[in-house]
Amino acid sequence: MISLIDLKRQYKSISQEIIESVKEVFESGQYILGPKVAEFEKKCAEYLNVKHTIGVGNGTDALVIALESLGIGKGDEVITTPFTFFATAEAIMRVGAKPVFVDIDPLSYNIDPEKIEEKISERTKAIIPVHIFGQVCDMKKIVQIAKKYNLYIIEDACQAFGAEFEGKKAGTIGDVGCFSFFPTKNLGGFGDGGLIVTDSDEIAERARMLRQHGSKKKYFNEMIGFNSRLDEVQAAILLVKLKYIDSWNRRRIKIAQKFSTELKLDGLVTPKKCNSFEFGHIYHLYVLQHEKRELIMEYLAQKGIATGIYYPVPLHLTKALSFLGYKEGDFEVAERLCKKSFAIPMFPELTDEEIEYITTSINQFGGNL
Repeated sequence: MISLIDLKRQYKSISQEIIESVKEVFESGQYILGPKVAEFEKKCAEYLNVKHTIGVGNGTDALVIALESLGIGKGDEVITTPFTFFATAEAIMRVGAKPVFVDIDPLSYNIDPEKIEEKISERTKAIIPVHIFGQVCDMKKIVQIAKKYNLYIIEDACQAFGAEFEGKKAGTIGDVGCFSFFPTKNLGGFGDGGLIVTDSDEIAERARMLRQHGSKKKYFNEMIGFNSRLDEVQAAILLVKLKYIDSWNRRRIKIAQKFSTELKLDGLVTPKKCNSFEFGHIYHLYVLQHEKRELIMEYLAQKGIATGIYYPVPLHLTKALSFLGYKEGDFEVAERLCKKSFAIPMFPELTDEEIEYITTSINQFGGNL
């Protein structure tokens, strides 16, 4: 069976480095906000070319703390996409604000900048663009809109560590960037983990306080915060993996290029790279579209090829957000994509033989149409 992502292969390739790094943590006796977290934050700041990096418990907490650090809360509105993981909207709701959805661009699958302005109201405080599947949003247009209306930008870059736009890394273009180190991410740990990045001293100070019970100094709490700190063991693992992120992302890009060139099934829509930057799309997932999605997925399962649906329901139609009053037909592009899209295996350790087998199998499905 070819998995959507095979984490065992990646571990095998760097296992000795991982073991040595984690062993240092065990022997140090410093398990919370120790030297590995400090070193990882420093190395990430250098890699991303950003002033501040704050390690937190997970990507969802990164979004919540980022929103709180900007003072966004009850009565405020935040514009975002309905085509993303639930955490994006969940974080907005967690701080008491209201998510306001904007449909997506049919080529990039990212929020459509041309539709943002019509959703801005006097209550709008921020935009959360999501760099979905590893492709960076059109940040030039989004930044222009944010400046025009004096709005914050919180980049949900949870699927886009290492992606870039006009010479800047994803997550460093807006006021705050948020990353997830969930194991299946391009840069993933062996458990949960997250990161907040910003060039603002003020935002960084608030984020650091919020991640640790609202305090700068232990037992001297200045605000109501969270217990959300990047684990020392995860930092040790991520430090090793950070060295390989560019080479792994280049391999993903090469695999995606092979898929896009060799897949010939009638009616199949392959993902489009909508910019010219080397790391403009780093293919966290490789998502296809077809009217007969379920039949193709069933066929591939018989061939020993795993598939997945990202996402089966757009956020505006989820039960948890039904009180917002959206209905089917409100965001046609996102809804159509949820009905037609499916992902095929994508991870750096995929072999050329496996890539050929996957593309041949999909192309052969044409005989069943």
